[in-house]
Amino acid sequence: MFKGLGGLGDMGKMLQAAKDMQGKMGALQEELNRIVVIGESGAGLVKARATAKGDLTGLDIDPSIFNSDDKEVVEDLILAAIKDAQAKAKDRTEEEMKKVTDGLGLPADFKLPF
Repeated sequence: MFKGLGGLGDMGKMLQAAKDMQGKMGALQEELNRIVVIGESGAGLVKARATAKGDLTGLDIDPSIFNSDDKEVVEDLILAAIKDAQAKAKDRTEEEMKKVTDGLGLPADFKLPF
């Protein structure tokens, strides 16, 4: 009569694992806000700082590149540094996410909503 209840223990384990995962994901989101990546362009003349979530937090521009004749070059260097920072942020987020999800047995290409 109660033969089918044996699976409830497994369900409890799954629910606990989901709850643990939710806690880890919350901690990871906080950590991604603290991790800083730096994108560079122009051999380091322009640097962009961003969180691992991709939020731009600062720019550092070497004053030697400020020449009115090179305005377009400076703009290109700034955009390139920002794009580099965003790419590094994405890579770092994926790296940190992999640390959390490795033990779950999810497929390697499984994407979580972050």
